Amino acid sequence: MKDTFADLGFGPELLAELTALGYEEPTPIQKAAAGPLLEGKDLLGQAATGTGKTAAFALPLLQRVGQQRPAPGQPLVLVLVPTRELAVQVSEAFHRYGRGLGIGVAPIYGGQEFHRQVVALRRGAHVVIATPGRVLDHMRRGSIDLSALVAVVLDEADEMLDMGFAEDLELILEATPETRQTALFSATLPPRIAGIAERHLKNPVRVLIPRDTAKKGEVPKVRQTAYIVPRAHKIAALGRVLDLESPTLAIVFCRTRLEVDELAERLVGRGYAVEALHGGMSQQERDRVMKKARANTVDLLVATDVAARGIDIEHISHVVNFDVPSSPEAYVHRIGRTGRAGREGVAITLAEPREHRLVRNIEWATKQKIEIATVPTPLDVKARRLDVTKGTLREAVIAGAADGGLDGFRSVVESLAGEYDLMDVAAAAVKLAHEALAGTGKAEDEVQIPTYESFSRPEPRGAWARESPRHDGPRGHFAARGAQGNFAPRASDAAHAPREDHGPAAPAPRGGAAPARRVEADRVEAAGAGGAAGAEPRKAAPRRVPPGPGAGGDFNPRNMVRIYIGAGRKLGMRPADLVGAIANEAQVNARGIGDIEIADGFSLVELPEADADRVVAALRGATLRGRKVTVRRDDGRRKQ
Repeated sequence: MKDTFADLGFGPELLAELTALGYEEPTPIQKAAAGPLLEGKDLLGQAATGTGKTAAFALPLLQRVGQQRPAPGQPLVLVLVPTRELAVQVSEAFHRYGRGLGIGVAPIYGGQEFHRQVVALRRGAHVVIATPGRVLDHMRRGSIDLSALVAVVLDEADEMLDMGFAEDLELILEATPETRQTALFSATLPPRIAGIAERHLKNPVRVLIPRDTAKKGEVPKVRQTAYIVPRAHKIAALGRVLDLESPTLAIVFCRTRLEVDELAERLVGRGYAVEALHGGMSQQERDRVMKKARANTVDLLVATDVAARGIDIEHISHVVNFDVPSSPEAYVHRIGRTGRAGREGVAITLAEPREHRLVRNIEWATKQKIEIATVPTPLDVKARRLDVTKGTLREAVIAGAADGGLDGFRSVVESLAGEYDLMDVAAAAVKLAHEALAGTGKAEDEVQIPTYESFSRPEPRGAWARESPRHDGPRGHFAARGAQGNFAPRASDAAHAPREDHGPAAPAPRGGAAPARRVEADRVEAAGAGGAAGAEPRKAAPRRVPPGPGAGGDFNPRNMVRIYIGAGRKLGMRPADLVGAIANEAQVNARGIGDIEIADGFSLVELPEADADRVVAALRGATLRGRKVTVRRDDGRRKQ
């Protein structure tokens, strides 16, 4: 039985580095993948993040190419990853493992200076870790030659396909030698992944590493809790929960960049060391944030899903969903960042009353219990803060008694004890210490947040998770959502379809209709029946439609608009480029993007109305095909 890295067949240089890094025994994915990869066989692996997947392919491939010397611009190993963050992380791993072999590693990704990447390639890198779009850029410019590749790795393949890189992957793989070794790793194996494997892998060895599941009677590694909170009280509720939990490091997930920035600012005001992480940041800013997080000088990372991809920090103690994730898969992927390496983790979800059923759908899909808890009260928070003060004072007493550090203060106590009761003196000292440590509290700490019980009454028959009405009129219209996608009202209601994220309402279809207005979800829930003027809601006949686009509203073809992008076929623009740019830069779910038209000098992309302005703003600050381009809502003007 192969229980050590030496048993797997690695050489002394790699074993020395693994020992120095504190690696003691291989994980299941590392045991299963080492043999086939060392023998040069193709491999199809299914394993979740946090299972040691990077080392599983890095160590065998370093062993294979460690004694070879690459020619300038001709790497021996190419690892394709979906995001910049993951490219940096995998590059660091290859560099650490391969130091004893003198391995050259070159990460290449968008947002990094192109010339610097060219220099690294010309220096002769054994291993290149790259995002697909940037590899194609180097191929077109002739700065990378894939003809000498010994092996290609597709890491997080399902993520790359979700981000629109399918065509890029095909072009890259077609440019590699047929004799290459190919390894494909993915958290899931949908039909699209199976198709790539069938076309590009030769008799692959299949490795399946199931997710860790708790045995019967065993306490799960990740404690999962949800709080049902009206939207207006979510920030106050989050502050109270964090005060009680006292996380070592927590990631707080938001849907949009704007939410990330606003929430980070509010949490800083509560005294936390907070850093934001989203697609609008430069790579230098992202690197600075990750360096602080790994150095344990940050309490909270507030991030979007896309920006957080590839983050692998072992001491993450808590994951917080500020909004309910869009799907059970997204929920599992988020909470998988805590509870690693045998540690216990905590997953917290803040759900609005109308999202209660979404929490239950996630619970059903994941077969894991999510406890519905009551938001801590102001008294709970005060008691917790006093406990922290008490613990700090206890440590100070123990330390002072041991080293005599309290001797200089005894005279003050003795002097005051002659004037006042000793208990009063001690209580006053504790009060000063408590205010210095915990502050005097915030105004929102005293706000009474409605309890879960006030939202848990039976719903009207036939009702789903209700949305807020978005117009004045005789009846309220509601949308419903299930675990597998979004649902919309029947066709007769489509003109009044509500939109997610409490954005501005669409204008009423007739000129005589009353203007749109916004009603907070918690007000609707508290009212009971829900419609304007207290009318009973119409029962919607739900139908399946494509999933909604991230922070935007429920997908509705009637609410789609087009944006104009001043780059087309002459610049080599392809649908995958546009989808990838929109998904990465604007944090929009790629599945919500509609038709794409590419002409010689421009492109038109159909998007949900709720996302259009955000995408325009994001792409104006980005580069497409290496240059700034005009981006605006389509107004009919064309420039070929």
